[in-house]
Amino acid sequence: MKDSCLLEKSLNLAGIVHFMMTAPKDILKQYFGYDSFRPGQEEIIQSVLDGNDTLALMPTGGGKSVCYQIPALATEGICLVITPLIALMKDQVMQLRKRNISALAIHSGMTFYEVKKAIENACTGHFKFLYLSPERLQTKLFREYLPAMPVNLVAVDEAHCISQWGYDFRPPYLKIADLRTELPHVPILALTASATKRVQDDIIEKLQFSITQKVFRQSFARPNLSFSAFNLSQKTNKLFQVLMNVPGSALVYCRNRKRTREIAELLLLKGITASYYHAGLTTEERNNRQENWLNNRIRVMVCTNAFGMGIDKPDVRCVVHTDVPDSLEAYYQEAGRAGRDGKRSYAVLLYTSEELEALRMLPAQKFLPIANIRKVYQDICNYLQLPVGAGEEQYFNFNLSQFCESFKTEPAVAMNALKALETAGYLSFSEQVLVPARVQVVATRDYIEQLENDKPALEPIIKLLLRTYEGILDYPVSIREKSLAHFLQTDEANVVSLLKQLTVYQAIEYQPLKDTPQLYLMYNRVVAEHVQIDQQLYALRKQHYTNQVEAMVAYAANNNTCRSSIIRKYFGDDAKEECGICDYCLSKKQKPYSDADVAAAQQQMLAILKKSTTPLQLRRQCLHTDSVVFDLAFQKLQEEELIIQQPDGTFVVNQ
Repeated sequence: MKDSCLLEKSLNLAGIVHFMMTAPKDILKQYFGYDSFRPGQEEIIQSVLDGNDTLALMPTGGGKSVCYQIPALATEGICLVITPLIALMKDQVMQLRKRNISALAIHSGMTFYEVKKAIENACTGHFKFLYLSPERLQTKLFREYLPAMPVNLVAVDEAHCISQWGYDFRPPYLKIADLRTELPHVPILALTASATKRVQDDIIEKLQFSITQKVFRQSFARPNLSFSAFNLSQKTNKLFQVLMNVPGSALVYCRNRKRTREIAELLLLKGITASYYHAGLTTEERNNRQENWLNNRIRVMVCTNAFGMGIDKPDVRCVVHTDVPDSLEAYYQEAGRAGRDGKRSYAVLLYTSEELEALRMLPAQKFLPIANIRKVYQDICNYLQLPVGAGEEQYFNFNLSQFCESFKTEPAVAMNALKALETAGYLSFSEQVLVPARVQVVATRDYIEQLENDKPALEPIIKLLLRTYEGILDYPVSIREKSLAHFLQTDEANVVSLLKQLTVYQAIEYQPLKDTPQLYLMYNRVVAEHVQIDQQLYALRKQHYTNQVEAMVAYAANNNTCRSSIIRKYFGDDAKEECGICDYCLSKKQKPYSDADVAAAQQQMLAILKKSTTPLQLRRQCLHTDSVVFDLAFQKLQEEELIIQQPDGTFVVNQ
């Protein structure tokens, strides 16, 4: 197999489009339509072209993909792009193909034979990019074909996932360094938007960078992004105020699914177009809502942290967190989705003092006793009815709520144990895995013909399957019931019914679409007592997480330092200048005022607002009140619900 693929590679090298003499700027113009690079891009690209292992830290929306796409196009061969995000893979492949650049992706929804065909295509030399997950690197099929691939670059996206000191550690990333054995002279480009100095050093170590390594760090400052935080008992009033004062597209992050729906419904009642997004929705629902937001059919997306990764929307004017994330890394990543177009935008954090205290308790909750983790592992395997020695590299439907109910386990305990087992490399749990429906014809041709004669109603779908899906007689192929329904001019439910009938008649094997949470086992089940977790490392990671939480708490409660400076210092950015636009910086510029001034303004407003009044009318009647005092008094009246906004936009005293 290897010899034949190597021969195919050598025969096809002559057919590769040669960009070697083409300057990076010319490629940028030809394929991407830009005349010049963004700051830092050209230096990173040149480092890769010089053959250096390179680490690039660029802010969210800073144009990371161009940094590997240009050098890959400038040299012969194919670039391996390693990313954990299926949505990003599909989007990047689609965007590259629109630019007439050949690209492939391998993801969990593909059959063995679809994966094999994609890998064989990658060996021909006619493709420039192959997107795949880190888990895919370890499969026997990929390892078999790797020596035949003309790889010119390995790009590692979301590189912070390789570090156990990062906020999103993913153990499969540790295996990326194994590529060094097969590709000793191929440079690696590691890309991330958020990594502390400790994580940066860990990335370099874990990817085994050469001594000619280069590191490019852009400032973590976002000059157009105004950071602010508010300690409030009533968050929704402040949220409405922010969205009313900041027009344009917005994201509102919540910690749990129920809150996303509740807040979206409240926004709709206020006349603000909104929808909600979380991992518990079906794939179709998530895709539709995402498209509506991307295309500005809805203004506000209220979501959990399941939303946002790999999504490029440059005109987001505002990101509001109604719950506090557990690390500055996570907060910076999510808040950084605002203002990618360089225009003034806002990152607002709403919190309560009780919430910060609860946050401090998270390390003890997340890092369970190891005995508890082993118990949950055993319960999971029993729930899956999986014997010892079985399950390696298999996906299983996993209903977390049902599991917790069956084994009397608290959902938080189950999730934290799953995370620990994932970190230890035993399994991975995903709430957003889409495994397409699959069909294989298992009957003989004679039987199929007889079935068509005996059951005429089944003939159209049988013929459609045989004509549409190459290889369906030999192996399971991915199908889309919706597409079949379109060709048959019927509905999707009828297509599913016909496929089930064919299964009953033993003509096909039909596996319906899996759009439910999936548990993936890396290895065969072991006896629970044999689950190995390094206790010393586990304790170090708990302490590190505690430090992350404390840094987030300090940021939220801060009232004496520029917020942008806090973030930059956390990530190792030594620049001292203040941003001038965060809540702290703006407060320094404001005229001093007293609590008595604010209280007096509140009393004046309450007297006026006994009758329904617009904000503009109210301001005109308070002309002698300082604007800062007016804004603060009006804000407090809303937060304390002493006044309410009516459907026509006017305000009145809350009786």
